[in-house]
Amino acid sequence: MKSLHRALAAALLVTSLTACGSSEATTGAEKLELRYQGSVGSVILPELAEELGYLAPLKLTWIGNTISGPQDIQAVATGQTDFGGAFNGAIAKLVAAKAPIKAVISYYGSDKDSFQGFYVLEDSPIKSARDLIGRKVAMNTLGAHAEAVLKEYLKRGGLTPEEIGQVEPVVVPPVSAEQGLRQRQIDVAVLGGVLRDKALERGGLRPLFSDFELFGPFSAGSYVLTQRFIDEHPATVKKFVEATAKAVQWTRERPREEVVAKFKEIIAKRGRHEDDQSVGFWKSTGIATAGGVIVEKEFQTWIDWLEREGELRPDQVKAAEVFTNAHNPYAIAAGGGAE
Repeated sequence: MKSLHRALAAALLVTSLTACGSSEATTGAEKLELRYQGSVGSVILPELAEELGYLAPLKLTWIGNTISGPQDIQAVATGQTDFGGAFNGAIAKLVAAKAPIKAVISYYGSDKDSFQGFYVLEDSPIKSARDLIGRKVAMNTLGAHAEAVLKEYLKRGGLTPEEIGQVEPVVVPPVSAEQGLRQRQIDVAVLGGVLRDKALERGGLRPLFSDFELFGPFSAGSYVLTQRFIDEHPATVKKFVEATAKAVQWTRERPREEVVAKFKEIIAKRGRHEDDQSVGFWKSTGIATAGGVIVEKEFQTWIDWLEREGELRPDQVKAAEVFTNAHNPYAIAAGGGAE
């Protein structure tokens, strides 16, 4: 009987592996399931790609929600997830620390409609970079997009490194930043998207500056995969990047109302008991290029900043080592498919 059980188990295993191998051979993809972290009350581009049918036969498996970009890409580096996204400066810093990850497609940025603004109370005496000395600036996480933009603003405002060190970035959950500002617990709040729009509707705030004003339109963050995943699953990577790139273009080509409606449909369908009001304020991804193609300067700008801050040694990491467009059909069509 024991021999029979072992034989049956072996037969079932062979059948299972054969079926799996047959399925993957048919699709050309080596791995059909991609683990990821989502974001409460919003829809990320791969989720949109899956809903639109671009991602098939790949399927997404949600394992929870991320708390920040740096945490999201750390989860990729440690193998907890298959892909994640963060600010390009945070990606460069992790690569410099020898994390085996590589950026494959842009997923957010800043333009005239979607940007990160730094806001003060209407009656605040703060009107310039120098006025921020000794002040608290609230942001969602340190070492990422908002802190980099703040320090660039201070540098352009003529502050010395010592003076810049007297401006205090503090971590405040984005949903609490407006309240903290109105209660004068902080002096400046970084606000974007729905949180910015709702805060401005309530009045009493004025903008100090924005990342869009400093840099113009630019892609600010990318999705990353590990180099091992890229090497072992090239067909899967190609499909993932292609589908996400098509989702980027879909948001550009469809009316805003249609995009918002699709986001709400996705949120309702996934059943995570979320409020979908925030996606009603969606305006754009902010991505500066067709299909999320990565531009080298979008990494070099932040590598230069990290070197000035002393967080990276000169030439510790090169922008071209951090990303690849090799899997993006929009880069290939433009003749820029190389890393």
